[in-house]
Amino acid sequence: MTQRVRKAVFPVAGLGTRFLPATKANPKEMLPVVDKPLIQYAAEEAVRAGIETLIFVNGRNKRSIPDHFDKAYELETELEESGKLERLEAVRNIVPPEVACIYIRQSEALGLGHAVLCAEPVVGDEPFAVILADDLIDDERNGGCLAQMVERYDEQVASILGVERVPPERTDRYGVVDTEAVSPRLGRLKGIVEKPDPARAPSNLGVVGRYVLDGRIFEKLRATAPGAGGEIQLTDAIAALMQDAPVFTYEFEGTRYDCGDKLGYLQATVEFGVKHPEFGEAFARYLTER
Repeated sequence: MTQRVRKAVFPVAGLGTRFLPATKANPKEMLPVVDKPLIQYAAEEAVRAGIETLIFVNGRNKRSIPDHFDKAYELETELEESGKLERLEAVRNIVPPEVACIYIRQSEALGLGHAVLCAEPVVGDEPFAVILADDLIDDERNGGCLAQMVERYDEQVASILGVERVPPERTDRYGVVDTEAVSPRLGRLKGIVEKPDPARAPSNLGVVGRYVLDGRIFEKLRATAPGAGGEIQLTDAIAALMQDAPVFTYEFEGTRYDCGDKLGYLQATVEFGVKHPEFGEAFARYLTER
């Protein structure tokens, strides 16, 4: 029987240096897009995909993330007593009560691969998802990017990497894949290169912050030597995994905003702002007049 994808790992230990000084004391994953932080959008996407356990791999000075998902007794009492029931529900229902949140400390910043490896004691040998919160993907029609990928996993029973077409001149910012087409949007991975020079990139399909991985990835991560900057690259472990098992790529439906980049973050704020049910029309008029 195929194991369900029930757990998702959120690597949130990064320093967010591109957003300094805003991230000096506040994690980049807590930067708000309109009225919700990035990490909440990511958690909501996971829940919509059927994830039951959210695993946050965090670092020092990241207390605001567990605090955000924790119960806030004083705030809830004040909102209830003042009759602000709609805001009370928004605070209480950040994640459903049946969804568990687990926090793991990454003691050293040794890369994405190391962050994922830190989650092994909780994940075990199950398939699991990895979500990078600063890749905000807007896809309401299909239930979210991760829901699409979990569906593909259930069909293939193999690891799936979320990919999108990127400008050829920007391949040096992504893990770039070489694939063999299987069906529309789905490909079988033939090779993967971390941040290749545009002249040497095998394609313009870049891996973005969504993965559904076979539990065997942990064995490959333990055997992966540190690469550039002394970091353990998830890309290297995936390349090793594909020698033993099929790995697929999926061009997800939806629009991705790179909120690890200031321009992408501003674009996401505008796009989510104009469709906000409370003030979206007024904000759109302001932008038009502006």
